[in-house]
Amino acid sequence: MSIDTAHEIGTRAEWLAAREELLVREKEHTRTGDELARQRRELPWLRIEKDYRFDTEDGEKTLAQLFDGRSQLLVYHFMFGPSYEAGDPVNSSIADAVDALVPHLNARDVTMVLVSQAPIERLLRYRARMRWSLPWVSSARTDFSIDLGFSHPSEQGRTSVASMNVDGLPPIVAQNARSASTDIAGYLTESPGFSAFVIDRDTVYQTYTTTWRGLEFLMPYYAILDHAPKGRDEGEAWQVWLRRHDEYAAER
Repeated sequence: MSIDTAHEIGTRAEWLAAREELLVREKEHTRTGDELARQRRELPWLRIEKDYRFDTEDGEKTLAQLFDGRSQLLVYHFMFGPSYEAGDPVNSSIADAVDALVPHLNARDVTMVLVSQAPIERLLRYRARMRWSLPWVSSARTDFSIDLGFSHPSEQGRTSVASMNVDGLPPIVAQNARSASTDIAGYLTESPGFSAFVIDRDTVYQTYTTTWRGLEFLMPYYAILDHAPKGRDEGEAWQVWLRRHDEYAAER
């Protein structure tokens, strides 16, 4: 692995001065993040009117039942559509990170689940392979994922692919489609996302949602790499280096 040998080299005094200057910007960034978090909490709530019902490992459950007795529910919309045979490495890396945090989230009155469109049996089989314990539910028999904009009918995905220049898509799209054992059209029936809900008595409200670059808070390895000397070091081939956690050893 090479490094940038042309990088500026300074004295300790020069390094300390530059570090102090950067620290001012970092503190501003932290305060801005705090303010954004406050504004996020102050968004108006959207009442959920539909009676969504999900397939779970414990049978059918309503959206309210997914809260599991807590007042807050966080959902990661894991890209695992009807034509997928497995989760892709990028979505799997997010589940890796979240799985370890579940006890801490539960301690703060938060339940977190994965939601996907594939049949529950397929989801649970893949979860067993990945050795995750966080709840994973299927929205295959409900409009939940479609209504929230993270799943699309297969015909829509194929129509969309037919109208685009597939060769112009980022390399990660084809790579993830292959890893999920589907084609690009099947893969693009899904989008990743994060949604937050709160329950007041028996009424559920949606409080927040985000997708794509807005999901990086669920990818802590990026925050860590941003502090490393070479940063993310991805170039235009972003995310193509990611593998499922049980696949890295095979490449050594």
